Amino acid sequence: MHIRSIFLAMLLAAGPAAAQNSWITASDTALRYLKSVAPGMVTVRASAMVRSGDAGIVQATEQVHLLEVRATDVALLSMALHHGLGHCGGFAHHASEADGLRTLARADAVPLAALGRPAYLIANQAVVAPMLAQMHEDRLAQTIVTLSAFVNRYYSSAHGAAASDWLKKTWAELGAGRDDISVEQFAHDGYKQQSVIATIRGSERGDEVLVLGAHLDSINIGGNRETSLAPGADDDASGVAGLTEVLRVMVASGYRPRRTIKLMGYAAEEVGLRGSQDIARDFKKRGVNVLGVLQLDMINYKGSTADITIFTDYTDSLQNAFLGRLIQAYLPALTVSTDKCGYACSDHASWNAQGYAASMPFESSMRQDNPHIHTIRDTFASSGNQAAHALKFTRLAAAFAVELGSEVVAPQPPAK
Repeated sequence: MHIRSIFLAMLLAAGPAAAQNSWITASDTALRYLKSVAPGMVTVRASAMVRSGDAGIVQATEQVHLLEVRATDVALLSMALHHGLGHCGGFAHHASEADGLRTLARADAVPLAALGRPAYLIANQAVVAPMLAQMHEDRLAQTIVTLSAFVNRYYSSAHGAAASDWLKKTWAELGAGRDDISVEQFAHDGYKQQSVIATIRGSERGDEVLVLGAHLDSINIGGNRETSLAPGADDDASGVAGLTEVLRVMVASGYRPRRTIKLMGYAAEEVGLRGSQDIARDFKKRGVNVLGVLQLDMINYKGSTADITIFTDYTDSLQNAFLGRLIQAYLPALTVSTDKCGYACSDHASWNAQGYAASMPFESSMRQDNPHIHTIRDTFASSGNQAAHALKFTRLAAAFAVELGSEVVAPQPPAK
């Protein structure tokens, strides 16, 4: 069925809309598409140019628009973008018009680390190398299979809530016996699924924080009823599996960071980055000094010749360069490329919007990613019944966390 027919059928099935409105920010591409399939459903309230880069290097990339839509149409618009453009999330959802306008104001500025920068040294080989050697493909595979066995992990479903409970229990069990490790759920207004946050408190500079994230929810472009199948093995059980293995090996190694490390399984990424936006806004409001953010979203389908693709938009160039040096130091056999997502494609964009340094290494180029995502075919089998590709990203994430978490040099002021 043509996407326009699919969308209209979904709209009719939704019934009459309530008067309440919502606000979303979307890229040029998304706006053009929504206007083509849903004329009259979106109203542009403001626009700004998204810029990327730092250290004096500023490069305009695209327009981003604040749109006003009916609250009852948000899920339909998200589904339309998943259907027609394959967008993961597709747009960023905002709690209010004022919040959306603040996001646009930040989009026109160069993103900088909130309260200083790490020195980005590589000086902990004796700690990192043995830790990476302990990581196992089989353990990643086990977590991917377990999460993808949920009927779905849709943000508003009982299964999505159950997946959050499972992750909290799993991470708490891994951290049991450590007085510096705690696990909590972060509740969100309006839906059942909670984000999960595991914290390893820093021994010396606990007020300096590193965030490693992946999204917990899944989606099926064919529909998201309670019984709809949405295994989401690659998108994004693979990223959650990577974080789980990072936590396991840190505990098994007895590693205690100087800085605080937080692992986050975000709720509701697929419907506007909602979970990560709530958390990033909360951290910014409380003045939390987040020195770096790493996102693992889709890490187990090798669609390109390069092993790791680092996205250059909605990310921080200095931190991206650090990732490249980490790969050279600890994973020298891997090949690296760069690409642009072209829109706020995952939870790193939520942190970038608040001015924090964020990066996202991805499984392939944007055009060669997993063709099975957002369908019932996103299974472990569709990634070849292997987790060798995910292991590369998991090792990179551990190196990132330990090098920055162990750093003894005081953070430097942002480059001008």
